[in-house]
Amino acid sequence: MYLDPFKLKELPFRLSPDPQFLYLSKQHARAKAYMESTIWFTDGFVVITGEIGSGKTTLIESFLKEIQQDVVVAQINQTQVSAIDFLQALLVQFGFSPFKMKKAELIATINTFLIEQYAAGRKVLLIVDEAQNLSMRVLEEIRLLSGVETTKEKVLRIILCGQPELNEKLNAPELVQLTQRIRLRFHLSTLSQTEMRAYIQHRLEVAGAGDRQIFAEDTFAEIFRYTGGVPRLINTLCDTSMMAAFAGERDSVTLQDVQGAVDELQWVEYATRTAHHLKAQIERTMPPMPALELPHVTQARMLVATDGRTVQEIPLRIGRIIVGRTPDNDLQIDSRFVSRHHCQIVTSANSSVIEDLNSTNGIYVKSKRVRRHYLNDGDVVVIGKHELIYVDERLARTRASLTETVPGLHVPAPTEETETEGDEEPS
Repeated sequence: MYLDPFKLKELPFRLSPDPQFLYLSKQHARAKAYMESTIWFTDGFVVITGEIGSGKTTLIESFLKEIQQDVVVAQINQTQVSAIDFLQALLVQFGFSPFKMKKAELIATINTFLIEQYAAGRKVLLIVDEAQNLSMRVLEEIRLLSGVETTKEKVLRIILCGQPELNEKLNAPELVQLTQRIRLRFHLSTLSQTEMRAYIQHRLEVAGAGDRQIFAEDTFAEIFRYTGGVPRLINTLCDTSMMAAFAGERDSVTLQDVQGAVDELQWVEYATRTAHHLKAQIERTMPPMPALELPHVTQARMLVATDGRTVQEIPLRIGRIIVGRTPDNDLQIDSRFVSRHHCQIVTSANSSVIEDLNSTNGIYVKSKRVRRHYLNDGDVVVIGKHELIYVDERLARTRASLTETVPGLHVPAPTEETETEGDEEPS
């Protein structure tokens, strides 16, 4: 391998989670602080989410490495299980052999164990990784376990970690009781280019490089372009680039090495990759658009304004458009207040609806943050520092059609309609 040519003690970019290689960006440090708070507070869940490869598992391992001896930990990673399987797995973590127990006995054994640990002065912590795979029934069992208490306080501390779909699941109406118990919720976003550079240097330093500059300065922008700041992707590309440099008998990584690694991995730019993933995800979770006549006809228009002036205009036809900061969106708004993929607008023959795509700053209608809103003619949707002004072309066509059908008929301009909020369709 390339350890000797680069004068390293160990491989710096292994994919397996290793706490000593953890780079604490500001957001990772904050997430870890939230985890640590569970030791001192028992009044609710802590939920940590992040994209695949964002460093959640490494963060957990680092947290567990530093945990105090008076804390009993149950860590569950296999989450595609039934409620009984989950309760059995929990008891196995506590040192029991529960496989012949029925559900009532499983619950009673867990409750007794929790009370005994509290009486002995020990804290009990449950950490569930990949929690987005938990069924609604298992999540409800976890909520019930969280209710075990003495006369003074709850006795089970809980951290749920998972991909962004976990937030969607927790927001389901049937889990409202669990959601009300969430005390802290934090999402790990990707690293910035500056953080990515520090991340690479940190891992090399831990591996034995010291302050040596192994990656050429012009490689960092290229690495960021193809990894988007996702730690796991950074590790893969950096490791492959170092192999390319080793094969070329060089003791430093050049831009050509990185480009060769990209070709070998057959990667496309991160922005393109995430756009394809997002559209595929939307198509999986949204019902298919019905086959309608005249899909090319403009149903409405969206004007983009900032500082009181219109800067863009886009026609809305039957189908779906995605709005966000990066060039891969159908409507790009290049602003630091706009998320990479901020929201979507779905248009049918009869209506248009705007939906938030779990953006950081959200979307606002009449000063109220909304997740999903059916658009009325003249609606103004605020996104960061920009305004989206909705103009419904269907109304103009309807008035013109009525006027032609009934000569002399006067069709008044529409008055302001009552706003329909949430998920309800206007009547």
